[in-house]
Amino acid sequence: MPEEYARLVAGLPLTGGCLCGAVRYEIDAPLVWAGYCHCTRCQRRTGTGSSANATVADGALRVVAGAELVRDWRHPDGGAVKCFCGTCGGALWSRHPETGEMSVRLGTIDGDPGIRPSYHQFVDYAATWEAVADDALTRFPERRSS
Repeated sequence: MPEEYARLVAGLPLTGGCLCGAVRYEIDAPLVWAGYCHCTRCQRRTGTGSSANATVADGALRVVAGAELVRDWRHPDGGAVKCFCGTCGGALWSRHPETGEMSVRLGTIDGDPGIRPSYHQFVDYAATWEAVADDALTRFPERRSS
């Protein structure tokens, strides 16, 4: 087993939750990939210039408290279903409506998520008031290619 993977597995499950603490979840597999999204939807959803997200392995996220409080918002023009706490409004994760792929908001994870963002996507839509970081991460003008 590679050393890095062993370190990630040793930190499982990852735990996290919403701002008020009513919704809590666990992730029992290492996160798949992580990145920053600069699309206008993420800007408006977060009130910031980008959103830091990580893809969750299929079936690895389990709500352990407050499942009845999780609300979905579906954009009429498609895109991923946004899930948030119905009490505090804290963004939690998104879910692809057809594939079920989930991406958790990195800021909701307790402690070290065991992964670092490796790309910026939708940089053509980046907020004019906040430059995309001058880092070594791969940039995609639109959605990250798989």
